[in-house]
Amino acid sequence: MTKSELIAELASANPHLRTVDVELIVSTIFDEVTAALSRGERVELRGFGAFTVKQRDARTGRNPRTGEPVAVDEKVVPFFKAGKELRERVNQRGGRGR
Repeated sequence: MTKSELIAELASANPHLRTVDVELIVSTIFDEVTAALSRGERVELRGFGAFTVKQRDARTGRNPRTGEPVAVDEKVVPFFKAGKELRERVNQRGGRGR
């Protein structure tokens, strides 16, 4: 599901809200999650999951085409851990491709 599909789905499920308002709500939520992660904070949505950032150390990688060693700098990456309720609901439906 894309962001625009999410907005359309929420707008149709909430006809009392204008699509423009739903778009603002969704964008605001995403912006706040992004801002919190950029500050190194954890974002937990009960029943859904938790967003955190993880530090990846510098390492030596390999160019897949040539096999040459390549220096990969350390970096911080976003990480998502699904909550128990989300895992249960996904498994209840049989997961993807079933």
